[in-house]
Amino acid sequence: MYDDVTAQDEYWMRQAIETARGGRFIAPPNPSVGCVIVRDGVEISRGFTQRPGGHHAEIEALEKAAAAGKSVRGATVYVTLEPCSHYGRTPPCALRLIREGVGRVVAGTVDPNPLVAGKGLRMLEQAGIPAIAGVCEQEAIESNLAFITRMKRGTPWVRLKTAASLDGRTALPSGESKWITGEAAREDAQRFRASAQGLLTGVGTVLADDPRMNVRISGLPSPAKFILDSEARTPAQAKILQGAPATVFVSSKAQQARVDELRRAGAKVVALAEDAAGRLSLKEALECIAQSGVNELFVEAGATLSGQMIAQGLADELLVYLAPTLLGDGRPVAQLPGLVKLSDARRWRFVETAAVGDDLRVRLRKLPD
Repeated sequence: MYDDVTAQDEYWMRQAIETARGGRFIAPPNPSVGCVIVRDGVEISRGFTQRPGGHHAEIEALEKAAAAGKSVRGATVYVTLEPCSHYGRTPPCALRLIREGVGRVVAGTVDPNPLVAGKGLRMLEQAGIPAIAGVCEQEAIESNLAFITRMKRGTPWVRLKTAASLDGRTALPSGESKWITGEAAREDAQRFRASAQGLLTGVGTVLADDPRMNVRISGLPSPAKFILDSEARTPAQAKILQGAPATVFVSSKAQQARVDELRRAGAKVVALAEDAAGRLSLKEALECIAQSGVNELFVEAGATLSGQMIAQGLADELLVYLAPTLLGDGRPVAQLPGLVKLSDARRWRFVETAAVGDDLRVRLRKLPD
């Protein structure tokens, strides 16, 4: 953060952060960036990241200004993430800003992508354009948390979703679970599903429910699907293999005939290492998913896989829909190992509670170990 940051800088950065929301369903695997160009406290134009290969936020805003016949020379550019400095599918945004003669660039945060990582700001400074980062930084990071996580950690940002009764049950002992929550909560969950680029489930859920795991809201994208299935038991005709691309993670011991059948059905099959307990390595699965360009991963699974994700510290956020009902002796949200001491329990912090129809949406983020 710099001493010359003004309240106006913070105001316009928050405008850029809000603008960035327009690209959240189309920008990935790129970050969804927002940009607002301002002169003397008056907005000239704004833009957000388009689909991969299309305009970045800065270029979108510059093109809109040009189309309206407005000059950006000497203007201040507010952008939620540092302008890129490398040639990829598109030329460097920093270079275009220099050519346009803007007067100042204010970034929410530095781009952690090793191809950028401060180089964009330095390119601007070397061209004589004051460039700073760190304005409304936590808000800017939050707006691109999944992308930033993938760049820094090499795995996606993981949101684990479940729906449960007030006593933490996801189904009756018989397995009946349709529907614990109401229609409003189910549609709300669909929007969270659409904001992810990947969805992870286990073969147990596939065999029990034969879900499609797609997005049923018109105009919103369905994420790529990933199935943990060590023995390749997923049926070739399973609904989850239809629509969006599907990857099945198996062990090296899976029967080749089953693997071949899945491939003929259009699935990508990837063999993973096993952990000490003989289960597929979740860490390796997440690394593989990240390499496919998934910034945000949505986990919808049964108690076993959910429990493993939580116990291994791999879930960054819990998205829980609570229904105003009690189920008694039923299936739990997650199968977790027993604790000897209460102090051994993993701690979470509430980040949101909201009523959704007759149900309650609760979001929790894990605390550092």
